[in-house]
Amino acid sequence: MRELRGKPQGTGFRVAIVAARYNEMLVRQMIDGAHDVLIDAGVKEEDIVLVRVPGAFELPAAAKRLAETGQLNAIVALGVVLRGETYHFEVVAQATAQGMQHVALGAKVGVGFGVLTVDTVEQGLARAGLKENKGEEAARTALEMARLLTVI
Repeated sequence: MRELRGKPQGTGFRVAIVAARYNEMLVRQMIDGAHDVLIDAGVKEEDIVLVRVPGAFELPAAAKRLAETGQLNAIVALGVVLRGETYHFEVVAQATAQGMQHVALGAKVGVGFGVLTVDTVEQGLARAGLKENKGEEAARTALEMARLLTVI
């Protein structure tokens, strides 16, 4: 059986990191992690664009528009949704995940989903850089999917 799989290798790729400004302290760490992965994977600095949006809810709209340009190979979406005292957390988290899934299904680019949904700032800190960096993971996923989409 032949197996197809992408590699997180970015030479010759153009990549957008779309990141929420809300919860900036956590998102900034994820941006830095994603950037480092892209550079280490061979993406040139001038081929990376950082697009900032107000919050996680706005990530899908910007990612969709970027995907439609046909100028990118991959998009890395980064944000943090921190649970509060109301149902707002669930609404934003679900809408963001579904919106980004819609982008990934309709786009001809690799999409990495790095949106944390956490109960506490401490959980966010752990996943944004202290123990692991979900920005790094999302960047690797975006590159791997971009490579895979070139062969299937």
